[in-house]
Amino acid sequence: MKLTIELDREDDGRWIAEVIELPGVMCYGGVREEAVSNAERLAIEVIADRIAHNELPSSALSVSLTIPDEQLARK
Repeated sequence: MKLTIELDREDDGRWIAEVIELPGVMCYGGVREEAVSNAERLAIEVIADRIAHNELPSSALSVSLTIPDEQLARK
């Protein structure tokens, strides 16, 4: 399973990271790295829960999270 994290910065300076392929997996962080880390953790928890409930095959454990290059360039 390949997942994409989209980043955005809120008006108040906080970062929000959203895993596009998993609706509802969205996390805030005071800094970009914290938002990404929180989103990665939540994505893994959601995937594990879906596997436990037979909503995904166990092969979904092969996970890759990426941030598009244009998102990395923004600060």
